[in-house]
Amino acid sequence: MDSMITAAARLLATGDLLGALKRVALREDAPALALRGIAMAQLGDLVRAKALLKMAARAFGAKEPVARARCLVAEAEIALVSRDLTWPAKTLATARAVLDAHGDRLNAAHARHIEARRSLLIGHLDEAEGLLAGIDPMPFPPPLRVAYELVAAGIAIRRLQTSAARAAVQRAEKAARDAGIPSLEAEVESVSAVLKAPAARLVARGEERSLLLEDVETVLVSRALVVDACRYVVRDGDVIVPLSTRPVLFALARILAESWPGDVSRTTLVARAFRAKDADESHRARLRVEIGRLRGELHRIADIKATRDGFVLVPRRAGDVVILAPPVEEQHGEILAFLADGEAWSSSALAIAIGASPRTVQRALEALAETGKVQSLGRGPARRWTTPSLPGFPSTLLLPGPLPND
Repeated sequence: MDSMITAAARLLATGDLLGALKRVALREDAPALALRGIAMAQLGDLVRAKALLKMAARAFGAKEPVARARCLVAEAEIALVSRDLTWPAKTLATARAVLDAHGDRLNAAHARHIEARRSLLIGHLDEAEGLLAGIDPMPFPPPLRVAYELVAAGIAIRRLQTSAARAAVQRAEKAARDAGIPSLEAEVESVSAVLKAPAARLVARGEERSLLLEDVETVLVSRALVVDACRYVVRDGDVIVPLSTRPVLFALARILAESWPGDVSRTTLVARAFRAKDADESHRARLRVEIGRLRGELHRIADIKATRDGFVLVPRRAGDVVILAPPVEEQHGEILAFLADGEAWSSSALAIAIGASPRTVQRALEALAETGKVQSLGRGPARRWTTPSLPGFPSTLLLPGPLPND
């Protein structure tokens, strides 16, 4: 590698992007193309960066597998940043294997971090944790230690392990200061802000208050029966009853929890759960069926008893009943939670992340666009969806991922 390429690589590593570009801007050889691609990516021109890295990978070819693998890793990171979740994950895994086989531990670890970040983004926390397990971050330079700690913090946040998340963020802050790269420090600060922002509302006995993430963790390990409107489950300690695929049953559970320890009239249950203005005999019959189904789902943690006017929720062990709700309740909240990260998403990437059909996501985006909550850029396959960050929007608890003790 010649002296100009070496100098450009060193400047790039320290965050001096313009200095690096000055040394390779007029060159068309493979190393220069790769460095220009990485620099353009860090400057935010992802389209140009992706094109340069593809050119560099082709120029390196099969005779230089390590250099080509590094280009593929950089391209994978651009795909992740631009929320292109259709980019082939197997290609990244293959590139990482090539780097491992040739002793390039630093870039192999970086590739593993990218894989872990992708798994974290789509809610595969066990997979992300497994990818980090084989890495010792201490020998790596500060920027790579920041990447490691941010993934660890993201996993802990999604698992509602606040102490572990704070410790990881503190380590990331130290590594970012050591690196001296402003963009890294800003990224760490954005993760730290999640721990300081409202994550949910606690609704109990007609009153409500905002909760930080650590408060949510406390509620979930308390002796209360929790109707979790963020994850659509009902839980009592370690016993978790998922109702995400049973929206009517969850609606009934929430309505009963809102009135606890009192009962709820049949008319109110029909109107709110079935959205029926006038309850006739068919609605009452359906209510009896759905209450029976809910009673069967909750039999380990609660009973539902009939009263003169309606039904009442009776916990078997818990001494209290509370509702854990998002700070801002929105229709299509899961999509808004992803868009709140400020990145431009394609509808296909959102479908992969949420686990819904592309058509369902497209209909939801169109409905949100009609109300001005999202906007689209581009047309056809290049169309992307964005929204301005919503102050205090509860992205943490709306994103997919298992609950503690799952």
